[in-house]
Amino acid sequence: MKSSLNIDDGQTGLEIAIIGMAGRFPGANDIEQFWRNLRDGVEAITCFTDEELLAAGVDANILNDPSYVKARGVLEGAELFDASFFGYSPREAEIIDPQQRVFLECAWQALETAGYDSAAYRKPVGVYAGVGMNTYAFNLLSHPELIQTIGNFQVMTSNDKDYLPTRVSYKLNLIGPSVNIQTACSTSLVAVHFACQGLLSGECEMALAGGVSVAFPQTAGYVYQPEGIASPDGHCRTFDAAAQGTIGGSGAGVVVT
Repeated sequence: MKSSLNIDDGQTGLEIAIIGMAGRFPGANDIEQFWRNLRDGVEAITCFTDEELLAAGVDANILNDPSYVKARGVLEGAELFDASFFGYSPREAEIIDPQQRVFLECAWQALETAGYDSAAYRKPVGVYAGVGMNTYAFNLLSHPELIQTIGNFQVMTSNDKDYLPTRVSYKLNLIGPSVNIQTACSTSLVAVHFACQGLLSGECEMALAGGVSVAFPQTAGYVYQPEGIASPDGHCRTFDAAAQGTIGGSGAGVVVT
């Protein structure tokens, strides 16, 4: 799946091509399935039963609150990771924020769809990316014995958002700019903008741009608040006159330019 983006500097008329992409979204483990879901109008939101929420640790009192919405966009397999493929030990992988693990996998897949071997391509490849708030760290903090076996510094570098792009550059053996982008909901869009600037300025010959957000636990709803941004019924009606709000979800996307 390829497309192109025209960027005109007012004089020469420059063109930047998207030559590869990868993504994982609720109800879609790849870009092709995501497109089919969009085409077919598939709503990929998961509605939870009380039993599922109780098993996930949600307080029974919250479930009885009429404002509690039992729905979310769930990313299947977010807890899975091929540690040895990327040169990690099982213990190292265990303490890395799953958001960063998912993004690393998507970055590798995006380069694969572009037809490039990161180990063999020696021209500068930039990485411009951002990650959502880390909720996995709460799980780690509840296991001090695990932290003691690996050390506070390793835990910090494995979970801090600032290390997402450099982790990708290091593990994929990329040379070029490696820039962390954080602009809240527009992070991925701004990452693409900076990737284009990097290409136009000659800082890199190719660039990966994107973002990832996975909140844990995934089996959880939210309390609806009037006048807030969240939907009162767990449905997101984008560009619809009946739209009432948005809903939280998880996903990752990377483009190669």
